[in-house]
Amino acid sequence: MSSQESTRPSDDEVFYMQCRAAYLAVFRSSLSNISSKQQLCRVLQQAGRNPSHAILNKYWTSRTSKLNFDDFCEILKCERKTEEAELMRAFRKLDVNCDGYITHSVLEKALTSSGEKMTAEEVNAVCSLAEINKDGKLDCAEFCRQLVSTAEQCQTAALEKLEADAKLKRQNFGSQLYSPPKSSVASASSASPAQHGESDSTAKKDSQSSSHPPSARSRRSSLSNSVTMASSSSKAGKVQEPSGLQDWHHCFMKGCFFVDDNSSISSLQYHLHIPQKTSVYLTIQPLSLSHRPDKPPAWMNVDTAVFVMTAGETKEDSALVCFTESKDKEKYVWKGELNAGTYRLLPFTSGCRLKKQNKSSFSDKSVKLVYKTDTGEPDLTSELREVLSEIFEMIDLDGNGLLSLDEYNLFELRTSGEKCDRDAWAVCKENFDMRKNQLTRQGFMELNLMEATEKDGDPTDLWVTLESMGYNHMLELVEACPFQIDVHCEGTQPSMQPLCLDSGTKLLNQALQKSITSRFGAKALRGHDNVFIYTYRGDHRISSLIVNKANQKVTVHVNNEQSRNWCSSRGMAVFAVEVPARTKMVCQHVLPINEKQEWVYNCVETSLPST
Repeated sequence: MSSQESTRPSDDEVFYMQCRAAYLAVFRSSLSNISSKQQLCRVLQQAGRNPSHAILNKYWTSRTSKLNFDDFCEILKCERKTEEAELMRAFRKLDVNCDGYITHSVLEKALTSSGEKMTAEEVNAVCSLAEINKDGKLDCAEFCRQLVSTAEQCQTAALEKLEADAKLKRQNFGSQLYSPPKSSVASASSASPAQHGESDSTAKKDSQSSSHPPSARSRRSSLSNSVTMASSSSKAGKVQEPSGLQDWHHCFMKGCFFVDDNSSISSLQYHLHIPQKTSVYLTIQPLSLSHRPDKPPAWMNVDTAVFVMTAGETKEDSALVCFTESKDKEKYVWKGELNAGTYRLLPFTSGCRLKKQNKSSFSDKSVKLVYKTDTGEPDLTSELREVLSEIFEMIDLDGNGLLSLDEYNLFELRTSGEKCDRDAWAVCKENFDMRKNQLTRQGFMELNLMEATEKDGDPTDLWVTLESMGYNHMLELVEACPFQIDVHCEGTQPSMQPLCLDSGTKLLNQALQKSITSRFGAKALRGHDNVFIYTYRGDHRISSLIVNKANQKVTVHVNNEQSRNWCSSRGMAVFAVEVPARTKMVCQHVLPINEKQEWVYNCVETSLPST
């Protein structure tokens, strides 16, 4: 390997530095929050983006109060820079003479009367970038170059500011002093976890040893964890299915993990009632909805788990009882005894394999949803009917082939934020196919057809529904994972009841933290007697937790670059975590990319100086 190659930073590092540079051009610290749409616009501009009102409104909704640095990184992954060729295509539509020039008046009319309408002041600011010739026209190609150049200059200035400020540089990469090559300023992009995790570990080690010489301080304040995990095929000790399980009492419920706009994951939670003490066999697994056996669903490799907690009236009254740790193919399993009582079941997925998708996954191409029949009436395409049938199965929680009002309202809350009351349900009964006061699959199709008919075939509202349920514009389920929980009891009949969507995020976090701290001891972060790292090492997942017992916040820099065949819930190999005073925070979850191969978790946690 040449010396030039060994000092070249990874795409992940360059992307991370660009994010930091843009953020620190606006804020004093990357731990500060974006608190307004105007601030979001400024940091995006510093990253070389030209955010439109639509883009800003996409990420800053009426429910948004703040965004943090991690949110900003996720936005930058989705929103690519505007290319000069794209601008030229737009300007050619205004170039009526096809000579490469447009008049100021034509440009002003276009900017103030169509699309996202600008004010006169905004138009003048845009036109000030252009050189008007003696005929009162501007050169389209030169104007586009100036616009792109201005965006690039913003990003370059932010990076140069970061490079010039030693304190900011330390905040960016801990005490590892590192300068990217000049060519990386405009051309580098983010690498996916899969690409990074599968790179050659030997070459990576050589590269890092030369490009990141550890300082004395970093050695004193760093904590290194290295774990080699066996492949799934070589693991032993699986929980055996109880003999005679088919004779045990059984209940089940379906549900779904959804990736929300802020990249968090939400799902239903459940009450489980056990009438008397009994042996229990509990499983959770992704649920296949595909009607195409030749194309297995992509979400079937998503990791799942369910935490069982006592159902106290408050969070403080609830305690973790157990959780599904073992795995049998797609099933995650727990076997043991439960006393009589009511428990809370909290489904969980790490976010390593279920993530927010890039914008292009939703808008590059679109499948047709509605067509006109020979009589001119709108009708649903067969592709849309297949997807609606899948959605029906997702929200039919008890699997009886019908939708109760409560089940239908879970769909309504997810897609519109509103509930259907009993009067509206009675109207549905008069207009759509129902049985036993519950909506049939055919009735569900009729309801969606009515919405398309009312819009004269306009599919806009249908796309809102589909995207809310996790589908992209190719009708692929990419931001959701249906699952099923099964409870078998040897001596008594269990029962389950769904609770509202995302009804206990804090409770799930409490259960997750307890599952980590109760199994493995803590290691103190060097140089900090009151900051501890817990690392949970299960058969199929590694999770880390930072506990800050100090009276001031601490910032921990996390580096996974020496890991192999891995993917992280953070989506980046290098990141920083701020832990407020006297609190606990889950740092990351890590899974193998290929479960059939050995994988290595190698994480170095380093404290960053306070700012």
